[in-house]
Amino acid sequence: MEPEEKQTVSAEKENDGFFSDLMDIAESGFLTVFIIMMIFIYLIRRVTVDGGSMNPTLLHQDQIFIVTSVYEPKNGQIVVIDDKESGRFVDEAQQEVSRSSGAGIILIKRLIAKGGQELSINFENGDVQVDGVTLDEPYIADPTTLDEYAFQYPFTVPEGYVFVMGDNRLNSMDSRSPQVALIPEDEIIGTALVRYDRSPENRSKWTERFDYLF
Repeated sequence: MEPEEKQTVSAEKENDGFFSDLMDIAESGFLTVFIIMMIFIYLIRRVTVDGGSMNPTLLHQDQIFIVTSVYEPKNGQIVVIDDKESGRFVDEAQQEVSRSSGAGIILIKRLIAKGGQELSINFENGDVQVDGVTLDEPYIADPTTLDEYAFQYPFTVPEGYVFVMGDNRLNSMDSRSPQVALIPEDEIIGTALVRYDRSPENRSKWTERFDYLF
């Protein structure tokens, strides 16, 4: 009877090992799904572009992923903004800034200048300068020749605020407009990471669905 008992014990150990491995796989799978969910809830979000203010970089209905505000965006990067409040100068010297109601909509724009940087725009030739350096902007649709008179240029962006513009400079409501003006840093939701989809009517080939934006 001993051989049969050994076979029974061996079979039981194999079953225990199988179920143990199965539980380990299930636990690993659950942990992986949980981590991915946390990343998409707290770190990465999906955004649909509405409108043409970021043409030609981003088109209407483009699908993008953004990194949330745990990352501090740099000049030249594309940001998504919850424009509930805006900053506006309350003195002619453009030294004192006050927060008041913003456009009240979600905006997607390019960060041009941050707090402490001097911004100058020549609306005759379209040149944009930050701290005296003319920006190289191959991404814009047209030169920056539209002034909506929110500021007198040049001026220094106050600490805690940023100045943003859309790439479609002749058709973008952005910091040049008194309605938007300066964006408080705490209103930046996140920074554009990648475009992962584009409507078929807006692309000539499949690969144009994707683009790295960071």
